[in-house]
Amino acid sequence: GDVDGVPTTRASRATEPPEPSVHPNGVTHLDHVVLMTPDLSRTVVALRAIGLEPRRERAGELGGVALRQVFYRLEDVIVEVVGPPAPGDGPERDRPARLWGLTHVVDDLEVAVRLLGDLAGTPKDAVQPGRRITTLRTRELGLGVRTALITPHVRSA
Repeated sequence: GDVDGVPTTRASRATEPPEPSVHPNGVTHLDHVVLMTPDLSRTVVALRAIGLEPRRERAGELGGVALRQVFYRLEDVIVEVVGPPAPGDGPERDRPARLWGLTHVVDDLEVAVRLLGDLAGTPKDAVQPGRRITTLRTRELGLGVRTALITPHVRSA
């Protein structure tokens, strides 16, 4: 099926997790998936229908345009849903939600940026305290979805 237009499938958990692979870019796992929607309340209702409840919501901005972000936790992965504070009246409102971005955790962001060279942006502080992030030049890499690399979560003692 799908969730507000985003194709989905239910995965079953293996009895033992697979052995992690090692890649020169240092990616260890997926941190979060970003969905973009023209109608945030509609997408929140669709996620609730499959049993997901928001963990947090915040106001933000993208390119100078106001937006809302709603966050969900699915075990180790965060799903971030981004949309306008209120749906518009135009034809955009009827469009489905879509996969907009992926953020991968890297053990060493500086190593990954050196490896990628001009294909990575300049690292900066992430919204999450203690973390650093960089975006990749997805078009030049031939990727169909915006992609970022982020440092691991800072664990408090």
